[in-house]
Amino acid sequence: MDKVPEGKFMATVKIGAKGQIVIPKEVRDMFDLTEGVGLLIMADKNQGIAIQPMSYAEAFIDAIMKVKDK
Repeated sequence: MDKVPEGKFMATVKIGAKGQIVIPKEVRDMFDLTEGVGLLIMADKNQGIAIQPMSYAEAFIDAIMKVKDK
């Protein structure tokens, strides 16, 4: 099996009885996700589900607001 490129990760997870998933430790470490960190869930019926740390979304919104103010 080929070595996975640095900064990449793939795994399968299962949805628990309460609709919860466990984010693998490797991914939590990669994105510095600790208890209490907010996540943004985006879903598109045709394209799938994306999960981003709220800090990424906040930086994106801040950038949009700066452009809008100009």
